[in-house]
Formats: sequence, structure tokens, C-alpha cells
Amino acid sequence: MNAQSPTLASPGTGSLPASRSPGYWTSVARRFRRDPVAVGAAIVVLLLVLIALFGPWIAPADPYAASMLKRLRPVGTEGFPLGSDELGRDLLSRLIVGTRLSLFMGITPVICAFLIGATLGIVAGYAGGFANTAIMRTVDVFYAFPSVLLAIALSGTLGAGILNSLISLTIVFIPQIARVAEAVTTQVRGRDYVEAARASGANAFTIVRVHVLGNVLGPIFVYATSLVAVSMILASGLSFLGLGVKPPEPEWGLMLNTLRTAIYTQPLVAALPGVMIFITSISFNLLSDGLRAAMDNKG
Repeated sequence: MNAQSPTLASPGTGSLPASRSPGYWTSVARRFRRDPVAVGAAIVVLLLVLIALFGPWIAPADPYAASMLKRLRPVGTEGFPLGSDELGRDLLSRLIVGTRLSLFMGITPVICAFLIGATLGIVAGYAGGFANTAIMRTVDVFYAFPSVLLAIALSGTLGAGILNSLISLTIVFIPQIARVAEAVTTQVRGRDYVEAARASGANAFTIVRVHVLGNVLGPIFVYATSLVAVSMILASGLSFLGLGVKPPEPEWGLMLNTLRTAIYTQPLVAALPGVMIFITSISFNLLSDGLRAAMDNKG
């Protein structure tokens, strides 16, 4: 009997349809839904994305409107649900509108590093030999420096600003993603189906496109999602040091910097941008852990 036959016997015999094993991604989604922590983190990330998209329309006040007569109002003040900053601007509105820029600064460098680092790692892992040595030794030069120091050094050299911060963070994450991509590609390169494709006469581009990418992009993507939290913290740190976003743009790291003098008078107001950074970072970390567990089908 054909193994792909939908039934165990001919119609009319009362036999039940044969169960078909679910696809890989269906199994991943099923395992992911069984993890309440990962689902909760995904919901938080989705809410943050929606706030980032619709922030300017749902903010209760103008995030740029300042009033020195209303500066550093405490949480719960009428008209200022989360208080006001050092210039009298509504902190709730600035946190909402700042979600877009904060997420942009956290996600964009990881996406750029994913595209560049994954390409370099896959080429190095599949080609091996001199190509592997040239690419990975160059990557190791950047990987030898701590991420924080490298980001600060690059931003200090390029100058403050959003674009320069994005370039600096992208350079920081390329070596990390490239090393993961090279490791998983080296493992996949020795699999039987890759050897069979090579023996059948398929060229390298076809083998990589058909047999390698589908097996290595998943682990690389999961690792990249774990870097979003690190990217947000580094981007906020650069803004805090004056090397990232410039005033008066609402960005959580920059807001921490401008509110640091209010830590003794309005500690709760001064801590709110840090709370948003913590919630976002931990949500991306938990989401990455959930994806990693769901994609691990060894059991």
C-alpha cells in the first residue's frame, strides 16, 4: 500500500482515515502555543508594535509641548497620568510616541546584521577552506571586543545621531550572527542529503538555496531575536551617553538621561523610561527562548 494513501482501507470498510504527521512549522506553532510564558511575551511584543505604529494617534497630549510651570509633576496629576518631565512635557505621551523610535533602534540593527552576518556565515560555513578562514578571522577581530565598548567606540568615531548609531550597532552584531551562521552551516554541510545533492551534480548555489537555507535560517533567526533586547539596551545606552538620538526626540534612553537629575525629587517619574526598556527587553528574551524551545524537536 502507498505510504501516502489517505485511508487505511477502501471506502465502505469502516476504516478511519490515516493520521498524517503535521508539518514542521505546524509542530513548532503547536509547541509554542503550549508555552504560556512565550505566548505572554509575544502578546506584549505585539502590543508594543501596535503602540509604535499608532502612537502619534493614541497619545493623549503633544509629546513636544513644554511648560516650565508644569515640570516634574508626580504620577497621577490631573492631565499628567504618568507625570511630566523636566520640561513639563506629558511623560505618558512621550513614552507612547517614543516606543516607535526605541523599537526602531532595537530591531533595525539586528535585521541588517542578520542579512549581512547570515550571508557571511553561510558562505564561510559551506565554502570552507580559505574563504572560511578569511571571513571568520576578520569577524573574530570585531568579536574580540566587548559589545558595549565596541558600540561606544564606533559611535564616538562616527558621531552622534540615529544613522550612526544604527551603523555602529549593526557592526557590533554582524560578528555574533556570522559565527552562529557558520557553525550551523558547517553542521548541515556534512548531512547525507547535501552529499547526495552534490553527488547528483547540483551546483553550489542550488544546494545552498534548496538544502542549506531551509535548515540554517531557523536557528539563526532565533538567535537574532535574542539580540533585539541587547540592541535596545545598547541603543538606549548610547542615547543616555549623548551618542545616539538627539533631543527633543522621545526615546527611552534619552529620556532616562534627561530625567536623571529628577531621581531624588520624582524617582518614579524618572524610572518609568527604564521600566519600559526592562519590559521590552525581557519580553524579547522570553519570546526568543520560547521560539528556541519550540523549534527544538529532538524530543
